[in-house]
Amino acid sequence: MRVNPNPLPDLLAALNQTKLQTQQATIEISTGRSVNQPSDNPTAAALLVDNNDQATFNAGYLQSLSAVQGQLSTADSTLSSVVTALQRAISLGVEGGNGTLSDSDRASIANELQGIQSQLVSLGNTSYQGRFIFGGTSTGTPPYVVDNNAPSGVSYAGNPGVNQVSIGSGYKLAINLPGSQLLSAAGNDVFLSVHNLIQALQTNTGIPDAVTAVGAASSYISAQRVFYGNASNQAQSQTTYLNTAKLQIAQQENTLGGADLATAATNLTQAGIDTQATLAAISKLSQNNLFDYLK
Repeated sequence: MRVNPNPLPDLLAALNQTKLQTQQATIEISTGRSVNQPSDNPTAAALLVDNNDQATFNAGYLQSLSAVQGQLSTADSTLSSVVTALQRAISLGVEGGNGTLSDSDRASIANELQGIQSQLVSLGNTSYQGRFIFGGTSTGTPPYVVDNNAPSGVSYAGNPGVNQVSIGSGYKLAINLPGSQLLSAAGNDVFLSVHNLIQALQTNTGIPDAVTAVGAASSYISAQRVFYGNASNQAQSQTTYLNTAKLQIAQQENTLGGADLATAATNLTQAGIDTQATLAAISKLSQNNLFDYLK
């Protein structure tokens, strides 16, 4: 029978091994992950890096979509208010066209219409998170300003640009229509139509035609709201897709790197037992001699 006359190196190696097992099990239990460094599982670690990159991209897209949906909702709500204001202008114009009204009555109606015109300017300068939503790609100054030299009494200081936002890999969404295509569109300028109605009431001429023009502008704005409805639907669809992808990435990450906590706890317990046994064996070395090993 061959007896190892110096078992201490083997025992120390075994002690070091149980120490590593204890550390690994403790880390897995505390982090809930089986892959905490590339050496734990190089293949899984590489896949987890790809997963993390994709999760980061998706989180950025979802953040953008949250802001986009807020802006789209604000724009649509604003245009709804524009239509409401124009409908009130139409009612006032019809009322002002009544031949029994006095000049004073029509002047009073014209004054109310001037208030509506000011309201429309304010709506045209609506902002969301510091950006004027009808200014095109220009954000520094309000897009609509009162201008007595302009035919409508209001001039557009924005530009005809359209903002696009990345909401997915290779997927960009147009999120606005410039004011020059909406409130001050050629042939359907809401400011000009209301301005002309005011003048018609003040001069008591051409009131029916002016009312018709306001109605046309109102219908045009209602039609343009479809853009925001479609964009909002696309944004919501992409949000749903990205949230589903986010869940799938989380599930895959758990599959690749999630720890089996029950197994880790068992390993920790066993490592503790092995450590105690190894330490006990080491403590007895000084008491043993060759005859002890031969017993």
